[in-house]
Amino acid sequence: MAPGHEGETPSDEELREFCNLGYAGGCRRIPRERAFDSVRFGVRTLGGGAEKGIVQRVQIRYVCERGHCPVEDGFLEFDVASGRWQTGHRDNRVQRMAECFLAAYMDKRKKREEPVAR
Repeated sequence: MAPGHEGETPSDEELREFCNLGYAGGCRRIPRERAFDSVRFGVRTLGGGAEKGIVQRVQIRYVCERGHCPVEDGFLEFDVASGRWQTGHRDNRVQRMAECFLAAYMDKRKKREEPVAR
């Protein structure tokens, strides 16, 4: 989605170094004028009271950084039962990253809950 690089696929090294684990400032595709360099996510599950262990909502905390400093933060909320975002992000790119983060989190959670065959 970087201007002038639409449709290009970054190499595995670029994805690893700049997109997934690194800081985007070193990426050759990143626009000079940008709101942030990095987005960080954290998660908190909100349960069902008497139904212990049942996750009803997932709250995602996000922090957008520029120059290693926070420039925007907030909460996004996903309702598990309806499969819908109750609170999303106005920037489609950040929203998509949150969706990927949530999918990875839910997958890990599911794997922890599944009994191990012996």
